[in-house]
Amino acid sequence: MRRLAIPLALTLALGGLAGTPAHAATRTGAQDGKVARTAACQGDWLPGSPTASDVMGGEISLVGLPAYKLGEKVDWAASPYKNRSWEFVFQSLRWLGTLVVEYENTGERRYLDRATELAKDWVAHNKYGARGTKPYVWKDHPVSLRTQPLLCLSEHVKDSWLKDSLAVHAKLLANPALYKKGHNHGIDQDIALMGIGCRYGRKDWSDLASRRLTGTVKLDVDSQGALMEQAPRYAVYVYGRLQVAMTNMKSCGRKVPGEIAKRAEALKDFIAHATMPNGYMAPLGDGSAETEPKMETGTPKQKVKVYRAGYVFGRTAFDKQDSAYYSIRFGPGMKFHGHEDHLGVTYYAQGRDILVDAGFHSYEKSAYRYWTLSPEAHNVPTVVGAKFRPRTSSRLTKSSLGDDRQAFRVTDDAYGVSRTRSVLVNHGEDLMAVLDTASGGKQVRNLWRFDPSLKVVSNGGGKVVLADGKFKVTLLQLSPSCAKVSGQRVERGGKLGWVSPTYLSRQATTVVVSPAAKSLLTVVVPGTDAPKVSCSGGKVTVEGVSFSARLL
Repeated sequence: MRRLAIPLALTLALGGLAGTPAHAATRTGAQDGKVARTAACQGDWLPGSPTASDVMGGEISLVGLPAYKLGEKVDWAASPYKNRSWEFVFQSLRWLGTLVVEYENTGERRYLDRATELAKDWVAHNKYGARGTKPYVWKDHPVSLRTQPLLCLSEHVKDSWLKDSLAVHAKLLANPALYKKGHNHGIDQDIALMGIGCRYGRKDWSDLASRRLTGTVKLDVDSQGALMEQAPRYAVYVYGRLQVAMTNMKSCGRKVPGEIAKRAEALKDFIAHATMPNGYMAPLGDGSAETEPKMETGTPKQKVKVYRAGYVFGRTAFDKQDSAYYSIRFGPGMKFHGHEDHLGVTYYAQGRDILVDAGFHSYEKSAYRYWTLSPEAHNVPTVVGAKFRPRTSSRLTKSSLGDDRQAFRVTDDAYGVSRTRSVLVNHGEDLMAVLDTASGGKQVRNLWRFDPSLKVVSNGGGKVVLADGKFKVTLLQLSPSCAKVSGQRVERGGKLGWVSPTYLSRQATTVVVSPAAKSLLTVVVPGTDAPKVSCSGGKVTVEGVSFSARLL
């Protein structure tokens, strides 16, 4: 599954903003006849924004959706696609900030004039708490992200309407009831509050932002460097934002807290482990399958890493596209950007995706979005006849790490009884073996979502063969006593057979659903449609690779 990378007038109770900045903005390249380039405007804070030419031409494309015509007078309540992400990005005004950056880069006044016109019009039509102002305009994230372009503009526009608007933003950013602690939104709130505090000499705001940021980073990034938001792709965003935060602290004459620097650095290893051999991040949780980290992570020393946050990432080698790779999920119950994917696995071998999650579609409140969060959208075991209990934590109880073979056991009580999955991954002769059981005499059923390129060519006798041209994959199911388990059901489309390889996309894919059984041993063998298999005395041999039917 190849993807395209996309590069993600109120006065404060404590007083308004001072008229003179306490910390002068860093300026570079200021010469006679040229506009000073400011630290507030320069830097990597405009990812995926429309170009200045787009904005001047009156059309902007946001979050990958078709271009929207702004017109001379902007409709600030516009929501042409009824898309929450579009609305938030539109109200962030980052796209407006490109004009100020272009003004600094070219010295052409028309860019600054249009940016000022747009920002002043936005302020006039979006008063906080006013009738007609859309509620989402003043949600925490648009407020945080909007602060940057407004601060950038304030380097060149000293009018009171802009200063007053930034005062409104600061009041909301400083409000503890609105603060998103332990989340990337909290990081953005602190960056924004620090920026306003530094720009206008409000040490109380800068101090508050620094204190909060340290606490939030310690909650959001654990001591191993794992992001706690349950979607690895957000680690790239958080890493980038922490670079901005640390740079801004230094520009403001402040010392960067050691814990922030340490955990930001540790994120690089986590990102490296969560990146598949094809260069894209494992699309777990709200993680788009088109996320390609554009950063230098270095090469971790370990090829297999177990994170207490709830991830196992393993591979045969770094920097080799044909390396085998797998992920296993466990850990704290679903929160933030997580899905109900506990005990789930993904598998990549011989240069391609084999087993995949349904992925991330969007944040739209749709039936399909909620389905992508459910266990049925992941490669997990379910307990027949038992009710699923959302947000249940799971544990890694056993592991065995070898150079060419690793095995793990994870368990939870998400269905009111113990649900246990053992996973063995063999390298060289590639295969993944999975044993699912439940306590109390309950039966289990599992499902396996294959990459959309793989289609079923045969199904019978506990063996399902899928193919993409000459490439074949075989799924075998049997009991630990070696009896074949037949009766696999296949869906492509329908209720279960879907995947979202890119934002807002939905593509039919092949899902194999097992019959119900007290225990299920599943073996996935990439690269062949006729693996040599034998099983006796609790020992399974596949293509010359032998292992216990209990795996661990």
